[in-house]
Amino acid sequence: MTTLIHWFRNDLRLSDNPALSRACARAQRVLPVYVHAPSADAATPWGFARRGAHRQRFLRAALNALNARLVEQGSGLLELHGEPAECLPALAVQVGATGVTCEAIAAPEEEAQLAALKTAGVPVEDVWQSSLLDPADLPFAPERLPDVFTAFRQAVEKAAVRPPQPLPAPRLPGWPEGVPPGWPYRPVGDAFEVDARASFPYTRPAFHGGEAAALAHLRRYFSSDRPHHYKATRNGLSGVEFSSKFSPWLASGALSARVAYAHLKAFEASQGASDGSYWLWFELLWRDYFRFLHLKYGRRLYRAGGLGRQPAPGHDPDAFARWCRGETGEPLVDAAMRELAVTGFMSNRLRQLVASYLVNDLACDWRAGAEWFEAQLIDYDVYSNQGNWLYIAGRGTDPRGGRRFDPAKQAREHDPDGRFRRMWSRP
Repeated sequence: MTTLIHWFRNDLRLSDNPALSRACARAQRVLPVYVHAPSADAATPWGFARRGAHRQRFLRAALNALNARLVEQGSGLLELHGEPAECLPALAVQVGATGVTCEAIAAPEEEAQLAALKTAGVPVEDVWQSSLLDPADLPFAPERLPDVFTAFRQAVEKAAVRPPQPLPAPRLPGWPEGVPPGWPYRPVGDAFEVDARASFPYTRPAFHGGEAAALAHLRRYFSSDRPHHYKATRNGLSGVEFSSKFSPWLASGALSARVAYAHLKAFEASQGASDGSYWLWFELLWRDYFRFLHLKYGRRLYRAGGLGRQPAPGHDPDAFARWCRGETGEPLVDAAMRELAVTGFMSNRLRQLVASYLVNDLACDWRAGAEWFEAQLIDYDVYSNQGNWLYIAGRGTDPRGGRRFDPAKQAREHDPDGRFRRMWSRP
């Protein structure tokens, strides 16, 4: 019998998972695997771990849920610890697998992992599947992607590019013989309860990290009138309803962007389109843009100067530490940074403000801020995180050459009664 390994990466779902579907269609036995690479929890050059407690807990919830879905089909999830290029070939020999399927991720470290695996003697099929639009359907080749988002959006809309229909969840073939120790899977976790002030309370059932919770959230969201009000409310600072809250599930891959889009179009078909519902499409396009930017520029996006020719930025370690702790003395910035530390989440409006403050007011290295967000945010996405920090720092594709947000002005416009600042006046 043909056996394949499916290596789950940032695709922790069964529905609309082309790489997994290909494995299930081509093999009589499929072994689902997740690999915990040591590099994911290594120390950063800035003195903190790359993945903090909130990200770890949200990932754990997603893995537990994924295993439960697999078990329902007579399969399960095998978790390995080590470098993929070492443990996956050894596993393939042990179970007689003839190859590996996985998601393609166009970021330097993820590409290096995949390249090392491909040179380790196991055939690998990697599938691009995290974007809403298929790169092959764009009205230009990836290397000719416009360097300004508006030009990209206008070209896509003029060409009427639409995403492929999402795939149904495949039927998982049987579990292969010779499975190594570790089966049966035993879900693990802790008794942690996220702070009641959290805007994404991920320890509550409705915000659980798994695919089922993501799909239930989509159904609730699009059965309300909230999509019509999205544009007007998306800049809110706190609460579970001020934005769509898709991002944590999109980041882990528990939710496919194409599934979210299908729900959006069904909503518009029954409830009518509006500025609010259009803006959900607009934000999904921004997410795609940062992905396609990686296809065009790759490692250049990770240089100190980004896409420009600026010298490496300066850095003030003490100021950066105060920023991380929420002790800069700027009330709105500090409130936002405390919220991030306590809950692992922060509104998009505040992300732009605190990033601008770190780069423009504290004169710190944008890369340190990007890695702090990587460590803290439960919805950390390598593409969007890198793209947004470059944008704010003026080292990416912002036609204005960077963005500076005035904290006082932001407070007047978005927290006029000081409610958010009072809420997070303490950790």
